[in-house]
Amino acid sequence: MTRGTTNPNRLRRVDSWVAALLGPWLPDAPLVVDLGFGAVPVTTVELRARLATVRPAVRVVGLEIDRVRVADAQPHADPPGLTFAVGGFELAGLRPDLVRVMNVLRQYPEPDAEAAWSTMSAALGPGGLLVDGTCDELGRLATWILLDTDGPRSLTLSARLSTLDTPAEFAERLPKALIHHNVPGHWVHRYLTVLDHAWRDAAALSPFGARQRWLSTVASVRAAGWPVRDGPRRWRLGEVTVAWPDNGEPGP
Repeated sequence: MTRGTTNPNRLRRVDSWVAALLGPWLPDAPLVVDLGFGAVPVTTVELRARLATVRPAVRVVGLEIDRVRVADAQPHADPPGLTFAVGGFELAGLRPDLVRVMNVLRQYPEPDAEAAWSTMSAALGPGGLLVDGTCDELGRLATWILLDTDGPRSLTLSARLSTLDTPAEFAERLPKALIHHNVPGHWVHRYLTVLDHAWRDAAALSPFGARQRWLSTVASVRAAGWPVRDGPRRWRLGEVTVAWPDNGEPGP
């Protein structure tokens, strides 16, 4: 269980989304787990700092199955708000309100990743949420799925717009639950294709900047009938969140 190369900013996109969208709905003193913090716990430290802006009494626990990594992380601890412990998908017996697991499940075969979802969901506290996603090493592209105990609720795509050539780039960073299903006939393939076509159609806005082009792109996708959940405030950050299908086929 590892995240590979450590870049202190690579999870900034998902952390900002979690703090802004989920933070206000968490309890006043939530318990949050960062699962699989990797060789250096900097991303756990960053998660605690960002969540503390909306939930000052948050308690974040970084979990790793590697005892050496947990021991090495202890100098970064700031109890009770930030601690580190040994644990895996069973969440070390904790009952968290929120679990963030980034760049971990991509390492597992899809059936094992699905089993991990079930194990983590069963360990959540009442009303608990799970964020499972992946990003590139620089945090330029990120995707994540929001789940509750009933399963997936939404898919979010997030990009540094100044370096985005095409929404098709998201395909290589899809979470494990989707990456092997990005084929004709599956909803995620249709979604990325529609985004890509809308981006192409908005090319005339390129002189006004990538942000204006992205705003037009997402607005077009929503107008076409896709269940886009967020609005221009989040789109301006290079994000778009679409509701997860109940029947396997979202969209128009």
